[in-house]
Amino acid sequence: MVRAIMIQGTGSNVGKSMLVAGIARAFTRRGLKVAPFKPQNMSNNAAVTEDGGEIGRAQALQARAAKRAPHTDMNPILLKPETDTGAQVIVQGKRAGTMKAGDYRRDKSKLLGAALESFDRLCADADLILIEGAGSPAETNLRKGDIANMGFACAAGVPVILVGDIHRGGVIAQLVGTQAVLDETDLNQIKGFVVNRFKGDITLFDEGRDDISRRTGWPSLGVVPWFKNAWKLPAEDMMDIASTKGGACKVVVPQLERMANFDDLDPLAAEPNVTVEIIPGGRPLPGDADLVLLPGSKSTIGDLAYFRAQGWDIDLHAHVRRGGHVIGLCGGFQMLGNSIDDPLGVDGTPGKVPGLGLLNIDTVMAGEKQVTLRNATALPGGEPVTGYEIHMGRSEGPDCDRAWLSVEGRREGAAAANGQIRGTYLHGVFSSDAFRATYLAELGHKSDLSYEDEVEEVLEALADHLEAHMDLDHLLALAAVPHRK
Repeated sequence: MVRAIMIQGTGSNVGKSMLVAGIARAFTRRGLKVAPFKPQNMSNNAAVTEDGGEIGRAQALQARAAKRAPHTDMNPILLKPETDTGAQVIVQGKRAGTMKAGDYRRDKSKLLGAALESFDRLCADADLILIEGAGSPAETNLRKGDIANMGFACAAGVPVILVGDIHRGGVIAQLVGTQAVLDETDLNQIKGFVVNRFKGDITLFDEGRDDISRRTGWPSLGVVPWFKNAWKLPAEDMMDIASTKGGACKVVVPQLERMANFDDLDPLAAEPNVTVEIIPGGRPLPGDADLVLLPGSKSTIGDLAYFRAQGWDIDLHAHVRRGGHVIGLCGGFQMLGNSIDDPLGVDGTPGKVPGLGLLNIDTVMAGEKQVTLRNATALPGGEPVTGYEIHMGRSEGPDCDRAWLSVEGRREGAAAANGQIRGTYLHGVFSSDAFRATYLAELGHKSDLSYEDEVEEVLEALADHLEAHMDLDHLLALAAVPHRK
């Protein structure tokens, strides 16, 4: 019979996603059929599933760790921020509309049924469900109607392990303080705690660990040291992406306000011969870049305005005049064209704006949203590429005649006559070792990396790490058969 356990955190970015991935791989290696689940997620870094929907990138990685295909039931509610106060709402993989934050807070309890429905389907095909919370259960102002943390744990009748992040400091207060603000019903769900991201001699925290247990009455399931290769796994949140120092090939990425699907950067960041530099607002694009990569965006027109406000349009044109290369992916591809026309306001306020004028194409934001896994080949070399499309709009123009990808028999993308500038709607092109090696060779640099093999090696090392520093037998014993309350 299926059992489940929920990993909640004392705050955002305490390492819940990574812990769930490592635990999933560890128990999968033990012969259990494991499935990840996150009832509600907020991220613009989405993954496309085989059933044609969207889930958070972290849940796709956790599915990979569990050696099963990602499915929309693994993350039934996905919020994709479009503005500071509103987000696109994805329900069981499909776009359900856009809601203001206040409206969502009032109506979110209505989505609990969808979350429980997806959870039940997963339970029918697993031995163990690893549930990830979002944010913190200590945010008592969000408890009413909650579906992300204790609201779901109580509704589904699953036990909870609470994770604190010692790297932030104050981990004793994080854990003890969380206990102090929760009501009795929620406290009854918590069965233990984990301290994550410890640096140094782990025995130095023995007294702190024991003090948490004494004050809370919860058993410790481990103090987990810093996992140094965590950066090699796909990041879920924009605040997790960072510049990576590598070799002489310099890839520059402007950090857009609504950057989306930035997993495109991961294979480049993993390359020993590549330095990936993320440029925050207020700083110019460096003049020594080999490649400027314009990433995807959840709000293309808004991010294009932000791009210009930083003066990056001037920097980009100077980069091209110096002979530098440019690739635009999805929203970045749209920005590179002559114009973006949004007559229905699907990307925000209706209207037409000029693009950066580096590709002779024009984009119209219309039609159905494309959410599809794709198999492709690069042109002219024929290197195999596996990726996905997740976008609104279509782009047409003379530079599309120089398409540099063939996607299931359809020519895709565009390139300038000088060969320096390219764009495509296909995410994931750099995950192809053969294509990435060919493209880096055009820039004068060598690649010997097998990216997918490296991700597998990191997942195996993460599972080993958690086997060594967490009491996974105790965690499995605490997992329980879900029961409705």
